[in-house]
Amino acid sequence: MSNTTTGHGEDRAFKGKVTLFAIAAAVGGFLFGFDSSVINGAVEAIKGEFDLSEGASGFAVASALIGCAFGAYFAGRLADRWGRTRVMFWAAVLFFVSSIGSGFAFATWDFVLWRLIGGLGIGTASVIAPAYISEVSPKAIRGRLASFQQLAITLGIFAALLSDQFFAVTAGSASAEVAGLPAWRWMFLVGVIPSIVYGILAITLPESPRYLLTKGRKDDARDVMTKIVPRDTVNTSLEEIQDGITKEANEKKGSIRGDRFGLQPIVWVGIILAVLQQFVGINVIFYYSTTLWQAVGFKENDSFLISTITSVVNVAVTFIAIFLVDKVGRKPLLVAGSAGMFVSLAMVAIAFSQSVMVDGEPSLPGAWGIIALIFANLFVVSFGATWGPLMWVLLGEMFPNRIRATALGIGSAANWIANFIVTISFPVLSGFNLTVTYGIYALFALISFFFVIAKIPETKGRSLEEMGISADGETSAAKA
Repeated sequence: MSNTTTGHGEDRAFKGKVTLFAIAAAVGGFLFGFDSSVINGAVEAIKGEFDLSEGASGFAVASALIGCAFGAYFAGRLADRWGRTRVMFWAAVLFFVSSIGSGFAFATWDFVLWRLIGGLGIGTASVIAPAYISEVSPKAIRGRLASFQQLAITLGIFAALLSDQFFAVTAGSASAEVAGLPAWRWMFLVGVIPSIVYGILAITLPESPRYLLTKGRKDDARDVMTKIVPRDTVNTSLEEIQDGITKEANEKKGSIRGDRFGLQPIVWVGIILAVLQQFVGINVIFYYSTTLWQAVGFKENDSFLISTITSVVNVAVTFIAIFLVDKVGRKPLLVAGSAGMFVSLAMVAIAFSQSVMVDGEPSLPGAWGIIALIFANLFVVSFGATWGPLMWVLLGEMFPNRIRATALGIGSAANWIANFIVTISFPVLSGFNLTVTYGIYALFALISFFFVIAKIPETKGRSLEEMGISADGETSAAKA
């Protein structure tokens, strides 16, 4: 009995240690979320500061996403060359520089430049965190730990919106001054704090044992494995990883290339998954919600409060995914999320169709304002409990080891490009017709429902070494 108890206690201790590593790595997700939403409260002030048109303001908001796409695309290659933790550190440096530069921007062009630099860091972190977490996590809890990435993203979104609200309320508006600077500038400068924290954590994290073995550093890999698995399983775990690396080295040197429009089929599945996650319009809520609610009749302070409440909802529902992902599985949760998003977005579109003009300003009459708010938040619930975290979980584990970093980078880059398209198009689309805009997002939610059923493999309970590519280019997971 005592030996069993000790074994369980040891197992819990190692899981606790790995959980701490996953939390530290996921701080990159916090930067991701913070950078994504810090612009929310500053949009109108920046438009006024630099006298921007709707199209120009959309580009200014979305400019960071271009950097994110490039950062995500090259992150896998850099991580395979330099290591996961070193690349994390440089991502933190880039975001640190961007926070200061954006806060003191003097013109549109340099504001866009600093946002692009920050985007490089955020895009890099968005790839490295899920890759690192999946490589150090036991398969029994890998989904839960990989979900920490999205939890950190939601916490970053919440922190950004709360910070925006604090400065805007303190100053009276985002354009008014606090301690000698317009409030919107402080909104960006606050980003130096999480960037410093992430940089320090990146230095202290152990390197991925898979990366160390690919570089022939067996003793270093063994040292790391003794920290994340029980001592009596270290040799078995190392042998399993090494066998996978050896097998990959002996396989055809095709990398991500394949016969489906130049790529392996599973890579296309990852790309489409990543694009659909954005094409449902989730980041419209987190980039433009303050402006959006003002556009349909809510006051500025009320709009800030609504945005902050929505971000709290987003954080809370992520725990649903963390609790269920390793119990229910990835695929059932995604299907349920797609259905919930479709219904919610369709109702938001219907609510906006009831908008009327009052004293030259749009307004939602009667109960339609409340209906729009309720279903917008139900959309966030449906996304946050499923597609938000699970896309990152799947991108971190669905690819075979030999192409994981590269394929994850391509999937993440596709996600950022889709994010850019949605972000830059929203001001124009919303200016044309909000009903049509949300109808388009609802259509993509419906498409995502059928895509998951047809193409997404269930990866629950499978080790990363099991995600091999067979002769026809399909993953073994896809056949399960």
